[in-house]
Formats: sequence, structure tokens, C-alpha cells
Amino acid sequence: MNKKIIKTLDYAKILHKLAHHAATSLGKEAVEQLEPKGDFELVKLRLQATDEAVNIERLKGNAPFGGIRDIRSSLHRSRIGGMLNPSELLDISTTLFGTRRLKRFVVAVHEDDYAVPMLKDKVDLLTENKPLEDKINSCIDENAVVVDSASPELGRVRSELRTGESRVRERLEQMLRNSSIQKMLQDVLITIRNDRFVIPVKSEYRSSFGGMIHDQSASGATLYIEPDAIVQLNNKIRELKFKEEVEIEKILRALTELVAEQAEMLVMDVDLLAELDFTFAKAGLARELKATMPYLNDRGFIKIKRGRHPLIAADTVVPLDLELGNDYSQIIVTGPNTGGKTVSLKTVGLLSLMAMSGLFVPAEEGSQLCVFDAIYADIGDEQSIEQNLSTFSSHMTNIISILRDMTPKSLVLLDELGAGTDPAEGSALAISILDYIHQIGCRIIATTHYSELKAYAYQKQGTINASMEFDIQTLSPTYRLLVGVPGRSNAFAIAERLGLSRRIIEHARTQVGEEDKRIESMIASLEENRLIAEAERQSAEEMRREAEEMRRTLESQQAKFDEQRDKLLEKAERDAREAVAKARREADEVIADLRRMAQEEAGGVKDHRLVEAKRRLDQAAPELRDKQVRAVKKRPERIEAGDEVRVVTLGQKGHVVEIVSATEANVQLGIMKMKVALSNLEKIGSPAQKKPVHQPATIVKRTRDDSVKMELDMRGLNMEEAMIEADRFLDESFLNNFGQVSLIHGKGTGVLRTGMQEYLRRHKHVKSYRMGNYNEGGAGVTVVELK
Repeated sequence: MNKKIIKTLDYAKILHKLAHHAATSLGKEAVEQLEPKGDFELVKLRLQATDEAVNIERLKGNAPFGGIRDIRSSLHRSRIGGMLNPSELLDISTTLFGTRRLKRFVVAVHEDDYAVPMLKDKVDLLTENKPLEDKINSCIDENAVVVDSASPELGRVRSELRTGESRVRERLEQMLRNSSIQKMLQDVLITIRNDRFVIPVKSEYRSSFGGMIHDQSASGATLYIEPDAIVQLNNKIRELKFKEEVEIEKILRALTELVAEQAEMLVMDVDLLAELDFTFAKAGLARELKATMPYLNDRGFIKIKRGRHPLIAADTVVPLDLELGNDYSQIIVTGPNTGGKTVSLKTVGLLSLMAMSGLFVPAEEGSQLCVFDAIYADIGDEQSIEQNLSTFSSHMTNIISILRDMTPKSLVLLDELGAGTDPAEGSALAISILDYIHQIGCRIIATTHYSELKAYAYQKQGTINASMEFDIQTLSPTYRLLVGVPGRSNAFAIAERLGLSRRIIEHARTQVGEEDKRIESMIASLEENRLIAEAERQSAEEMRREAEEMRRTLESQQAKFDEQRDKLLEKAERDAREAVAKARREADEVIADLRRMAQEEAGGVKDHRLVEAKRRLDQAAPELRDKQVRAVKKRPERIEAGDEVRVVTLGQKGHVVEIVSATEANVQLGIMKMKVALSNLEKIGSPAQKKPVHQPATIVKRTRDDSVKMELDMRGLNMEEAMIEADRFLDESFLNNFGQVSLIHGKGTGVLRTGMQEYLRRHKHVKSYRMGNYNEGGAGVTVVELK
């Protein structure tokens, strides 16, 4: 990946953030070496490792890297024959301990909580090397000091050394207690100079105090003298210290040889530890950025859902929604300066670099990013008043380099394309460059000020306009990228809001070409429609959330109801079992009494005793609640003409017009008359007065002076009146078995036509509808096909 591109997109700042999450110097070094890769399979493996580390942190917290050190230089010295000091050996020991603890941590997560196969395979390669760790710990304590028990000889020498030092101190303390000597001392204390015990003597008593001078104070007033009486004792201590040093060196060399034997394996462990620390650092960065794992592809498709620039504060960054590579491969972003175009370009490029490095990206779940073979960018943040030839030359030099190196699998980001030269030539050159890149097949996002590129994006297949949203009310950008809407000039609106004379503004409007006016009008209409659609989307989203909440509430209530029902059924079954058991016990007692009475009376049982026994059996029956629910089948009543009836299957009331046959009758239901089976009718009431037998029964019919027409003219009606008339007309047409009718609503504003078509879409009698043909009335007529 081009180093200049990485610098332009601030990739190094992401690595700096990542390094803060590394627990060891090994991990920090691995972070410094991280580069985006164009190998699709390699990037997938990188992301999988990051995902596993994220899951481990979510389940168990931070991985334990305590005690792990960079011991590679010590291992190298041990292999070439050098001797390691106690601190270096202690670092090796703590690293072995940290390695073993980290390995067990990852294995436990894999076996008990969540499968992390990639990290499990890595830690399986780590060698625990417990014997070497124990050997070092037995010789060196936590303060990097060789202990007395490291060897028997060292223990003996140090014991003698402590004894000798005690004798020297005793002899000197005796001297210090002597009053004649005390007057010659600067301080009554024992100190050490050149590893020998001495006492501070005033310089004027040098000739009176025998012994060897080892040092003097800065002023010369004090001499540090080793008395003659302890010279031999100090010599003995010096000899013991030399033996101690020799024995410690033997112990350290022995330990170094043990390390050298395992050095090759330990170097491999260190490399694995660096990689593991680096992987968990990526998980830490994902947590900090609230990032998610992107879906990867190698077909040039990008879909960023509410993506955030990772270097902008979370409380100020504006999320980015963008899709590139399916329906269109080029996005042309237009609009004024300081609107956020450059930030949008950098966000797309930086998120792509992060994904290609195996990092999670700060975007919502479901975002997709492509593994490009390279990302090229010509982005200049420096905005100057003077746009001269040197600026144009700089841009062109970068673009020429991009055109030379890019491939069909590259992503190209161009900021202020064609800027720095004559607008006419700059826009023409920009269009030519975009055409060339499009022919190559690259994915490209370009920003520009040229309005000519808006028309280019509309006309060019696979290219779409985009702009940065601007709030006219506040005269400030919102930094939201609007894909599909070209940027519009807000100069007149801003000038008017700031107080510029309306006369000047109107004169300026006359200077704008008619074509530019039409484009601005079209953009304004698109923006208005977008705002309406956005409001409707938010409203629909709110309704969806409310419906989801209602569904969850109903599910909770249903669960509670099922639980209560189960408890009631269980209690009812328990009560029933107890009642039956009680009845059985009572029945058994009655039967036993009857047998006993039969045996006692030998001839028969008295009536009053049988009555008593029967009463007891009746009382033994379980007391169950009598719901008294009985299905009483009514005897069918005779139905005659004029009777008020209910059509059972429809649940509608009406009256009988006439009896057609022994099994059917014509029934009037509102404005509809239909033939219904007598078995489907339920009599509600009879007419108030019966006609004489010799007079025929009155037949009620809805009559019309003219036959039913096959078209309805609704012109001049409002929506409510039109719906009432259309409902009556469609019912009559349906009853008369018309297959097709016409609704005449006229052209006008289109409100009546739109409302009627929405009404027809839900009508139960309508099979389909369409606009009238040229010879049927065109857009002023809707032709309806009935079921």
C-alpha cells in the first residue's frame, strides 16, 4: 500500500490508538508493523482472530499479559555464550509464567464458554517450560537477587561472611565506646569505604590515630580510617566476598546454559505472544470505538451503515450512510466548502484501510467493505485564496500517478477534481478523467464544485450524484452525505438571510442561465421530496417500534396467561383427584355397612336403612360446579315474505322480499338484494300487521326509473361524496354481474384520481383497475374490472 495514501488518510493515527491497547512492548512493536493487505483470504483470517478476541473480552474481560517481557535480546546472548544477569533471568521466569497463564485462560474460554478455534490453535503452540521457570525461581528471588539456597557453597560463604561482618562491627563498637577515642571522632558511627569498614576521624588527630586512610570528606575535616585492629578481619571479609562473586557467577552461567538449550523454542513463544497481544489490542480498539465486524467481499462493493470517522469525537461526528459498487460505481459529491465532503472521502478510505488490516470499523452491524488491491487518494486539506498553477500541477501530478498504477480492483478517492484552473477547462478535464477511470472499472468517489458534473452524473450510466446537506434556516452545514441528491447553490438564500437587498438578489437571479435555473429547481424539488420521505420513514420506524413493543407486551401477557392456566388446571386436577378419592372412601364404607346389615338381619334389610345408605352414596359424589351450558337446538320457524331475518353466514339483518322456492328466498340487505338459502336465515320478527288472506303479500323492491349504467361521473364531487357514490355504483354493478365499469373523475389536480385508485385497491368487489386508454378518456377515467 502506498505510504503517501496511508499518511493522507491518517492511518498512522489509528495505529497510535491501537498501540495504547497493547499490554506489552511486543504487542506495540507488532502494531507498528501493521499494514493493510489486499489478500482477501488473509484479511478474513485477520478479522476472524479479532472477532474471537472481542468475544473473549466480552465474556471474560481483558486477557492476562502480566509478567510477559521482550526477552529476545537475552535469548540471543545466551545462545552466543554470554552470561545473563539475575534481572534478565527473572524476566525470562516471569515471561514463562505469563505464557502459561495466558494459555490456560484462552483454553478455558474455548472449552467452557465460546469456541475460539484460531486463538486456541495459537496458544496450543506455546511451550509452558515449567522446569526452567522453577529452576530460575529457586535461585533468584523477586528482587533479582541470587538467594543463599541457590547452591550449598554460596550458602556456606554467605554464612561466614555474615559472621565476619558481625565481628568487625563488634570490634569497632568497642572502640567507639572508648572515651579517649570518641574525642577524636567526627561522628560516633561505623561506615564503609571501598568495601571495608571504617570510622570517621577528625583530621587533626591523624597522627594520634593509627590505621589506613580510605577516604576524606569534601572539606578535608574528616578522614575515613580503617583501624589497624580490624585490617585482618576486613581482609577476611574481602576474601569471602570474592568467593561469593565466583559462586554467583557459576550459578548464573548454569542457568544461562539452561536458557540457551530452550532459546529457540522461547523465541517462537515470544513471536506468538506478540501476535496474541496485538490481536487482543485490536479487540480493545473495537471496544473503544464501539466498532463492529464488517462483512468482506472482493467484488468492489461498499455499504457503510452509519459509519463514523474514528478520529472525530463521538459526540460531534455525523454518521455516514453510503453504498457503492452495485447499481453505480462512481459517486460525484458536489456542494460548498466546509460542508464535510473531504471528511466523507476520508471516512470511506480509512474504514476500508481498517477492514483490510483486520480491524473492526466504527459502523453499524451489517456494513460491508471490499478488500481492494490498493486505495488511491488525491485529497488536499489546505484551502487557500490563491488557486494558482502550482496547486493545479500538484493535483495533476497525483492524479497522473493514480491513473498509471490503478487496476479494476482499486478504490480511487479524488478531492476537488479539476480545481485550480479555468472552470470550463477544469470541468471538461474532470469529466474526461472520470470517464477514463470508469472504463477501467475502478470504484471512485470524487468531490467537485463544478455544476457541469451534476448533469454528467445524471447522464452517465453507473454514476450517481451526492451532496452534503445544508440547513438554510441556520445557514450551516449538517455534514450529512445525501446520495442521489446533487448539491445546490445556496448563495442567494444565504445572502438574503444575511440582509442583502432583495433588488440586488433579484437582479442576480436574472443573470443565471435558464438551464441552471431548471437544475436548481429540480434539485430543490428533490430535496423537498427527500425531507418528506425521511419524515415518513421516521414515522414508520416509530410505528414499527410501537408495534414491536405491543407484540412483546402481548407475548408477555400470553405467557402469564398460559402459566396461570396451567396452574389452574393443575389445581383442578388435584381437587378432582381428592374428590374422587373421598367419594371412593365413602362408597366403600356404605358397601361395607350394607354387607354388615345383610349379615345381621339375615332376611333382608329394612327400608329406612336402605334409604339412609342411598343418601350417603349421593353425598359421596364429588361436588362439581354445574355450568348449566346446554346446546338447545331451536325448532326452525316458518319464514314468510316481509319477515325480518338475519343472514347467519354474513351476520347482516334484512327482510324477505319473496319466497323463491321451498329452499330459497330473495332478501333485501340495505341497497343489495340477494338470493339466500332458507336454512341460512334466522327469523327476527314478523311484519307489524298481517294482510288479509285474499290479498297478496307485499313485496318490497328498490326500483329505478332507468337501468343501471356502466359508468359513473364523479366530476365536481369531493372525495367523501365520490366514495359514497362509487360504493353504491360498484355494489349495483356487482349484483348485475357487470364485468367492467368506468369511473369518470376528470384530470384536474389528480387528487380525486389518486384517492379513488387508493379506494379501489381495498374494495372487495374490485379485481383490478387501470387508467383509461386514449379512446376511453385517458387519465380522466379509471376502468375497473369486477370480480
